[in-house]
Amino acid sequence: MLSLGKEFADRRDAGRVLARALLSSEAVREAQDGLVLGLPRGGVPVAYEVARALDLPLDVFIVRKLGVPGFAELAMGAITTDGTVAMNQAVIQEFGITQDAIDAVAEQEKLEIERRELAYRNGHSAARIEGRAAILVDDGVATGASMLAAARALRRRARKVTVAIPVAARGTCEKLRQEAEEVICACVPWQFYSVGSFYQNFEQTTDDEVRTLLAQARADRAA
Repeated sequence: MLSLGKEFADRRDAGRVLARALLSSEAVREAQDGLVLGLPRGGVPVAYEVARALDLPLDVFIVRKLGVPGFAELAMGAITTDGTVAMNQAVIQEFGITQDAIDAVAEQEKLEIERRELAYRNGHSAARIEGRAAILVDDGVATGASMLAAARALRRRARKVTVAIPVAARGTCEKLRQEAEEVICACVPWQFYSVGSFYQNFEQTTDDEVRTLLAQARADRAA
Protein backbone atom coordinates (compact mmCIF):
# COMPACT_ATOMS: atom_id res chain seq x y z
CA MET A 1 0.00 0.00 0.00
CA LEU A 2 1.33 3.44 -0.90
CA SER A 3 0.65 5.81 1.95
CA LEU A 4 -0.45 9.28 0.88
CA GLY A 5 -1.03 10.77 4.32
CA LYS A 6 -2.00 10.04 7.90
CA GLU A 7 -3.68 6.64 8.05
CA PHE A 8 -5.14 6.81 11.57
CA ALA A 9 -6.66 9.53 13.75
CA ASP A 10 -5.22 7.93 16.89
CA ARG A 11 -4.50 4.50 18.38
CA ARG A 12 -8.16 3.73 19.10
CA ASP A 13 -8.99 4.47 15.45
CA ALA A 14 -6.10 2.24 14.38
CA GLY A 15 -7.54 -0.54 16.54
CA ARG A 16 -10.90 -0.31 14.81
CA VAL A 17 -9.23 -0.48 11.39
CA LEU A 18 -7.14 -3.44 12.49
CA ALA A 19 -10.19 -5.21 13.90
CA ARG A 20 -11.90 -5.01 10.51
CA ALA A 21 -8.87 -6.65 8.90
CA LEU A 22 -8.88 -9.38 11.55
CA LEU A 23 -12.60 -10.10 11.16
CA SER A 24 -11.96 -11.53 7.70
CA SER A 25 -8.86 -13.47 8.70
CA GLU A 26 -8.17 -17.01 9.84
CA ALA A 27 -7.16 -15.60 13.24
CA VAL A 28 -10.78 -14.90 14.19
CA ARG A 29 -12.10 -18.26 13.04
CA GLU A 30 -9.66 -20.01 15.35
CA ALA A 31 -9.90 -17.65 18.32
CA GLN A 32 -13.09 -18.73 20.08
CA ASP A 33 -10.99 -19.60 23.15
CA GLY A 34 -8.42 -16.94 22.37
CA LEU A 35 -7.29 -13.67 23.86
CA VAL A 36 -5.84 -10.36 22.72
CA LEU A 37 -2.49 -9.26 24.15
CA GLY A 38 -1.43 -5.63 23.83
CA LEU A 39 2.20 -4.53 24.07
CA PRO A 40 2.32 -1.68 26.61
CA ARG A 41 2.03 1.04 26.45
CA GLY A 42 1.07 2.14 22.95
CA GLY A 43 -0.30 -1.20 21.83
CA VAL A 44 -2.96 -1.34 24.54
CA PRO A 45 -5.44 1.24 23.10
CA VAL A 46 -5.18 -0.57 19.75
CA ALA A 47 -5.63 -3.97 21.40
CA TYR A 48 -8.64 -2.72 23.40
CA GLU A 49 -10.57 -1.94 20.22
CA VAL A 50 -9.53 -5.29 18.68
CA ALA A 51 -10.64 -7.22 21.78
CA ARG A 52 -13.97 -5.38 21.90
CA ALA A 53 -14.71 -5.99 18.21
CA LEU A 54 -13.76 -9.68 18.43
CA ASP A 55 -15.45 -10.18 21.83
CA LEU A 56 -12.25 -11.59 23.34
CA PRO A 57 -10.52 -10.97 26.68
CA LEU A 58 -7.71 -8.40 26.81
CA ASP A 59 -4.43 -8.52 28.70
CA VAL A 60 -0.94 -7.08 28.37
CA PHE A 61 2.24 -8.87 27.35
CA ILE A 62 5.13 -6.77 28.54
CA VAL A 63 8.22 -6.34 26.38
CA ARG A 64 11.07 -3.92 26.94
CA LYS A 65 13.54 -2.68 24.39
CA LEU A 66 17.21 -3.23 25.21
CA GLY A 67 18.81 0.06 24.24
CA VAL A 68 22.42 0.43 23.15
CA PRO A 69 24.44 1.91 26.07
CA GLY A 70 24.75 5.63 25.40
CA PHE A 71 22.15 5.45 22.61
CA ALA A 72 19.09 4.26 24.51
CA GLU A 73 16.64 4.83 21.63
CA LEU A 74 18.56 2.43 19.39
CA ALA A 75 17.47 -1.15 20.06
CA MET A 76 20.07 -3.88 20.30
CA GLY A 77 17.29 -6.29 21.24
CA ALA A 78 14.26 -6.79 23.47
CA ILE A 79 13.26 -8.82 26.51
CA THR A 80 9.82 -10.13 27.52
CA THR A 81 8.15 -10.67 30.84
CA ASP A 82 9.23 -14.35 30.88
CA GLY A 83 12.86 -13.54 30.13
CA THR A 84 12.82 -14.36 26.40
CA VAL A 85 15.27 -12.17 24.47
CA ALA A 86 15.63 -11.33 20.80
CA MET A 87 18.92 -9.65 19.92
CA ASN A 88 19.93 -7.61 16.89
CA GLN A 89 23.35 -9.06 16.14
CA ALA A 90 24.10 -6.46 13.47
CA VAL A 91 23.75 -3.63 16.00
CA ILE A 92 25.74 -5.52 18.64
CA GLN A 93 28.61 -6.09 16.23
CA GLU A 94 28.53 -2.55 14.84
CA PHE A 95 28.84 -1.00 18.30
CA GLY A 96 31.10 -3.70 19.76
CA ILE A 97 28.71 -4.28 22.68
CA THR A 98 30.00 -6.75 25.25
CA GLN A 99 27.94 -9.47 26.92
CA ASP A 100 28.44 -7.75 30.29
CA ALA A 101 26.89 -4.56 28.86
CA ILE A 102 23.96 -6.53 27.43
CA ASP A 103 23.39 -8.26 30.77
CA ALA A 104 23.44 -4.94 32.64
CA VAL A 105 20.79 -3.41 30.37
CA ALA A 106 18.68 -6.58 30.54
CA GLU A 107 18.72 -6.57 34.36
CA GLN A 108 17.59 -2.94 34.42
CA GLU A 109 14.73 -3.66 32.02
CA LYS A 110 13.65 -6.72 34.04
CA LEU A 111 13.04 -4.38 36.98
CA GLU A 112 10.85 -2.15 34.80
CA ILE A 113 8.93 -5.20 33.57
CA GLU A 114 8.25 -6.22 37.18
CA ARG A 115 7.05 -2.69 38.00
CA ARG A 116 4.66 -2.68 35.08
CA GLU A 117 3.33 -6.15 35.85
CA LEU A 118 2.30 -4.90 39.29
CA ALA A 119 1.08 -1.50 38.13
CA TYR A 120 -1.13 -2.46 35.19
CA ARG A 121 -3.23 -5.31 36.55
CA ASN A 122 -4.27 -3.80 39.91
CA GLY A 123 -4.05 -7.16 41.64
CA HIS A 124 -5.67 -9.19 38.87
CA SER A 125 -3.86 -12.31 37.73
CA ALA A 126 -2.32 -12.52 34.28
CA ALA A 127 -4.55 -14.21 31.70
CA ARG A 128 -3.92 -17.87 30.95
CA ILE A 129 -2.02 -18.19 27.67
CA GLU A 130 -1.21 -21.89 27.55
CA GLY A 131 -3.04 -23.72 24.78
CA ARG A 132 -4.97 -20.67 23.58
CA ALA A 133 -4.92 -18.69 20.33
CA ALA A 134 -3.13 -15.41 21.09
CA ILE A 135 -3.52 -12.24 19.03
CA LEU A 136 -0.53 -10.03 19.75
CA VAL A 137 -1.09 -6.32 19.06
CA ASP A 138 1.07 -3.20 18.94
CA ASP A 139 0.50 0.29 17.50
CA GLY A 140 3.05 -0.30 14.74
CA VAL A 141 6.49 -1.76 14.15
CA ALA A 142 9.64 -0.36 12.57
CA THR A 143 12.54 -2.72 13.32
CA GLY A 144 10.17 -5.07 15.16
CA ALA A 145 12.59 -6.03 17.96
CA SER A 146 9.92 -5.94 20.68
CA MET A 147 7.30 -7.77 18.62
CA LEU A 148 9.79 -10.44 17.53
CA ALA A 149 10.70 -11.14 21.16
CA ALA A 150 7.05 -11.26 22.18
CA ALA A 151 6.05 -13.62 19.36
CA ARG A 152 9.01 -15.89 20.09
CA ALA A 153 8.05 -16.09 23.76
CA LEU A 154 4.38 -16.74 23.03
CA ARG A 155 5.09 -19.56 20.60
CA ARG A 156 6.28 -21.63 23.56
CA ARG A 157 2.96 -21.22 25.34
CA ALA A 158 0.08 -20.41 22.97
CA ARG A 159 -1.58 -22.87 20.58
CA LYS A 160 -1.31 -20.27 17.84
CA VAL A 161 0.21 -16.80 17.62
CA THR A 162 -1.21 -14.10 15.36
CA VAL A 163 0.64 -10.80 15.15
CA ALA A 164 -1.71 -7.91 14.33
CA ILE A 165 -0.36 -4.43 13.57
CA PRO A 166 -1.97 -1.29 12.10
CA VAL A 167 1.20 -0.24 10.25
CA ALA A 168 4.59 -1.84 9.70
CA ALA A 169 7.74 -1.59 7.63
CA ARG A 170 7.54 -4.02 4.73
CA GLY A 171 10.69 -5.96 5.64
CA THR A 172 9.64 -6.25 9.26
CA CYS A 173 6.35 -7.91 8.33
CA GLU A 174 8.36 -10.58 6.52
CA LYS A 175 10.59 -11.13 9.57
CA LEU A 176 7.55 -11.53 11.79
CA ARG A 177 6.18 -14.30 9.57
CA GLN A 178 9.11 -16.41 10.74
CA GLU A 179 7.96 -16.16 14.37
CA ALA A 180 4.14 -16.22 14.12
CA GLU A 181 1.66 -18.49 12.39
CA GLU A 182 -0.22 -15.48 11.01
CA VAL A 183 0.69 -11.82 10.54
CA ILE A 184 -1.93 -9.14 9.82
CA CYS A 185 -0.51 -5.74 8.82
CA ALA A 186 -3.34 -3.35 7.96
CA CYS A 187 -1.02 -0.83 6.29
CA VAL A 188 2.33 -1.75 4.70
CA PRO A 189 3.57 1.42 2.98
CA TRP A 190 6.24 1.50 0.31
CA GLN A 191 8.00 4.23 2.26
CA PHE A 192 8.24 3.90 6.03
CA TYR A 193 9.82 6.60 8.20
CA SER A 194 8.36 6.06 11.66
CA VAL A 195 5.24 4.62 13.27
CA GLY A 196 4.14 8.04 14.50
CA SER A 197 4.14 9.50 11.00
CA PHE A 198 1.03 7.43 10.20
CA TYR A 199 -1.01 8.89 13.10
CA GLN A 200 -2.64 12.29 13.42
CA ASN A 201 -2.41 11.96 17.22
CA PHE A 202 0.50 9.88 18.52
CA GLU A 203 0.78 11.21 22.07
CA GLN A 204 2.42 8.85 24.52
CA THR A 205 0.07 6.37 26.21
CA THR A 206 0.25 6.65 30.00
CA ASP A 207 0.27 3.96 32.68
CA ASP A 208 -3.09 5.28 33.88
CA GLU A 209 -4.59 4.83 30.42
CA VAL A 210 -3.33 1.25 30.29
CA ARG A 211 -4.89 0.50 33.70
CA THR A 212 -8.16 2.14 32.69
CA LEU A 213 -8.46 0.21 29.43
CA LEU A 214 -7.68 -3.13 31.08
CA ALA A 215 -10.31 -2.42 33.74
CA GLN A 216 -12.84 -1.38 31.09
CA ALA A 217 -12.15 -4.54 29.10
CA ARG A 218 -12.81 -6.66 32.20
CA ALA A 219 -16.05 -4.75 32.83
CA ASP A 220 -17.12 -5.19 29.20
CA ARG A 221 -16.65 -8.96 29.48
CA ALA A 222 -18.55 -9.12 32.77
CA ALA A 223 -21.52 -7.12 31.50
